Amino acid sequence: MITEPNIHDADGFYAEWLAAHEGLTEQQSADLNARLVLLLANQCGDQAVLLQCIAAAREAGSAVPLD
Repeated sequence: MITEPNIHDADGFYAEWLAAHEGLTEQQSADLNARLVLLLANQCGDQAVLLQCIAAAREAGSAVPLD
């Protein structure tokens, strides 16, 4: 699993990702994110890496209290 920044234009990517959400409802935005995750997971194609990413994302999120 790559944890160091690995996107050539990370700020540009983030701006485009945010722009893709403009005008969407909260549900449409969540659906867009879900589709994006599945497309990116398919691009990766390595289940072991994907499972590491799930664990890392969950661990990082555990620092934020869940209401």
